Amino acid sequence: MIPLAHLKPGQSAVVVQLPPDEVLAMRLREMGLLKGTEITFIRSAPLGDPMEFRLRGFELSIRRADAAQVSVEQVEAERPAGHLLPVTPPAHVIPSGAVRSAVAIRQVFTGGGVASGPSRPKSYAVVGNPNSGKTTLFNALTGLRQKVGNYPGVTVEKKSGQFIGQHGEKIELLDLPGSYSLGAHAPDERITRDVLLDLRQDTPRPERLLCVVDASHLERNLYFISQVLELGLPTVVALNMVDVAQAQGTPVSATRLSEELGVPVIPVQATRRESILPLRLALSRAEIPSSSWSPELPPIWTRAADAVAAHWPMKGTGSRVMDDQRPPRNPMIRVKASLLLAASEDESAVLAAEFGAGQALAAAVSQRAQLGRNLPEWREAVVAARYERIAALSRAAHGGRSPAGDRFTQRVDDLVTHPLWGWLFFVGAMTLMFVALFTIAQIPMDWIQSAFDTAGEWIGKAMPAGDLRDLLVDGVLAGVGGVVIFLPQILILFFFIGLLEDTGYMARAAFLMDRVMSRVGLHGKSFIPLLSSYACAIPGIMATRTIENPKDRLVTILVAPFMTCSARLPVYALMIAALWPSGSGSVWAKGGMMMALYLLGTAAALLFAWLFKRTILRGETPLFMMELPPYRMPSVPQILQQMTQRAGIFLKRAGTVILGIAIILWFLASFPKVSVPEGAPEPTKAEQLQQSFAGHIGKTIEPVIKPLGMDWKIGIGLVAAQAAREVFCGTMAVVYNVERKKGDAPDTLAETLRQQKRPDGAAVFSPLTCLSILVFFVLSMQCISTLAVVRRETNSLRWPLFQFCIMTGTAWIASFLVYQGGRLMGFH
Repeated sequence: MIPLAHLKPGQSAVVVQLPPDEVLAMRLREMGLLKGTEITFIRSAPLGDPMEFRLRGFELSIRRADAAQVSVEQVEAERPAGHLLPVTPPAHVIPSGAVRSAVAIRQVFTGGGVASGPSRPKSYAVVGNPNSGKTTLFNALTGLRQKVGNYPGVTVEKKSGQFIGQHGEKIELLDLPGSYSLGAHAPDERITRDVLLDLRQDTPRPERLLCVVDASHLERNLYFISQVLELGLPTVVALNMVDVAQAQGTPVSATRLSEELGVPVIPVQATRRESILPLRLALSRAEIPSSSWSPELPPIWTRAADAVAAHWPMKGTGSRVMDDQRPPRNPMIRVKASLLLAASEDESAVLAAEFGAGQALAAAVSQRAQLGRNLPEWREAVVAARYERIAALSRAAHGGRSPAGDRFTQRVDDLVTHPLWGWLFFVGAMTLMFVALFTIAQIPMDWIQSAFDTAGEWIGKAMPAGDLRDLLVDGVLAGVGGVVIFLPQILILFFFIGLLEDTGYMARAAFLMDRVMSRVGLHGKSFIPLLSSYACAIPGIMATRTIENPKDRLVTILVAPFMTCSARLPVYALMIAALWPSGSGSVWAKGGMMMALYLLGTAAALLFAWLFKRTILRGETPLFMMELPPYRMPSVPQILQQMTQRAGIFLKRAGTVILGIAIILWFLASFPKVSVPEGAPEPTKAEQLQQSFAGHIGKTIEPVIKPLGMDWKIGIGLVAAQAAREVFCGTMAVVYNVERKKGDAPDTLAETLRQQKRPDGAAVFSPLTCLSILVFFVLSMQCISTLAVVRRETNSLRWPLFQFCIMTGTAWIASFLVYQGGRLMGFH
């Protein structure tokens, strides 16, 4: 008997003992790691930790320290990783003729099921494991008919949509967060559990279920689905990725699976719309059966769960309970009782309060003690019994064939997780993305710039001189146009991030970076929210819901805004363009500067995470356990749909928030009017700006920012950027457009900035000042929306205020060192 961590790549062993830590042991059990389970060590991450294993046909990553607590017995000699595995192409590249879709629908009625009649609107909750293609299928069914929001009180995204059924009726879909078990461990999994158990006042319990199952990882997916089926709700199963299972040599019989489960099973390929029609027809049926399948758990456990359910209070069951009101016969109460009984001692009180268990809590404690006496390893026995039943079901559906991973994924992982090539691939991919921001995006950016210039010239000629024309040209067009021009770069950024997520590389990035994350006290999963924050800190902060430990989640929230979001991109692009006059500076130099800024933000995030974890949020390094999905061919239509949604959000922001700020800034820069004695010449635009409200605001903060190389006009931009960082560009356009003389040819904003002079003749936007501004924007907190999300996420004003002060103070100190240090070294 040896520790699991002592296996060499390619070696297999059988688990004989799980860790003594019950929380870790239960997590491993739910992921399928039980006594007697055969497990194969594939590889370690480039830095030696974590480790990747294969079990039950899927890949699981855990830390070496956790693997050392699992005892195994080696069962065979060392063999190369990937031995005897089929070489499977990435998912969704199997020819359409290679898989025949058959609709397996059986009319099955059970006493516990509730069928929706034709007079009631049909609504489905879409449930499934992460990486099962659940959201892809949801997008394929609903298209653009979606509504995205948040569940009240939390930042978990709530996505709902609808499609038109067979008879022209609207069918509602609610896409619940992916989950591995009803024994929820993370905030998003708790949302799924609470909605299914009718615990949320803001979201009614679904009348029907659409369960999405990955056919290539059938056994892994059926653990959660089997728990959901016990709720007794009318259910349709979408058997997704049947093409991948076919290519792996383990096709799944939808007919056999339907016979065993007692519900309709529809084979689909979520990325191919032609395969969705049978599923639409099945979801349109007036009557849908509930499942007749049961896991056949140990009798002693069943009796204990029934005893807890018998003490469940009748109040709160409401009108949604099944016909038989007795708690032991009510499927929802039985599931609640089972979850409460299986909970750890530390979780029981909180879970009982959430479930409204009342006196059932005492019954659960009593039954738990009795189970411990009569069946010492009862938790292991219960999970093992469910997996044993699932394994038999999986073998029947596979026709007796055993599922296996694919060698294509292993071959790609050999490259992208290699100690040398893995890092080169990662850095190369990031560099390619940043260079693309300056090459591919330039053409549409020129089109947008030309469109706004043409509109400004047309308005200037069509309207008489006056405040209204100045408002439209110098306020609205200059302010909004100065931000909208960067839309192509933002879309490219979202496209690259979508590719990383869709192909499965995002999980490898977390696997690659876990050792780095653990060095600063964070979970490898923290890298995914931090990487998402490259697009926007708000979804990055929302993505922290997958982190279970509250302190680690809070640290990730606090440092996420240090990551360079897309709102900083317009400022970076503007200042980099101001650094190099037109025609000078290669694309690679500009791309390198952009990447350096991104690296600076990342380094700051890791530094402060390390600092927080050793001071105000001290705690142990969290548990790391993550499934590594197989590589899949990205679905370009799905990525483009996400880009369209993001573009709509950005343009809505430009059309509302930024437009409003642009008008306010124009007003502040244009009023009050300078009084002119009769016969005296009209004041210049510069004189008007200096005496305006904006001028007074800028001059008020000028003593604070002057040591950073910034003047009062730049100060106006810094104040406006508190609403949103990208507003800085529009503000600069408004502030400096008012100084443009009649007859001047339209200049780009960067060229305009380079022409600005101080009273002593020195350039305002010198290279040193541009660097100071860039460093300030890398480190400062300038986004009210992000602060609002942090306030809602932490349920406290203390943390967003702390975050604002820390980031802004750090930005001022760093900019001061850059500017004053540069001057001491002779730079200007």
